[in-house]
Amino acid sequence: PGIYVCAKCGHELFSSHAKYEHSSPWPAFTETVHEDSVSKREERPGALKVSCGKCGNGLGHEFLNDGPKRGQSRF
Repeated sequence: PGIYVCAKCGHELFSSHAKYEHSSPWPAFTETVHEDSVSKREERPGALKVSCGKCGNGLGHEFLNDGPKRGQSRF
């Protein structure tokens, strides 16, 4: 339980309240802690490349419409 932060700079990224079980081996979240927690750029249709909103450290992807509920994204 708690807040997940960037390993490089400590910027707040995700809350354990937004974490859920997914078949991926990586932690899965439905939303960020703050609107500016991450920056995003389109990598391919349906997938955005996600970086720390403060230092730019690579965090993986946001998969659009792949969350636990219809219309939610998965980070």
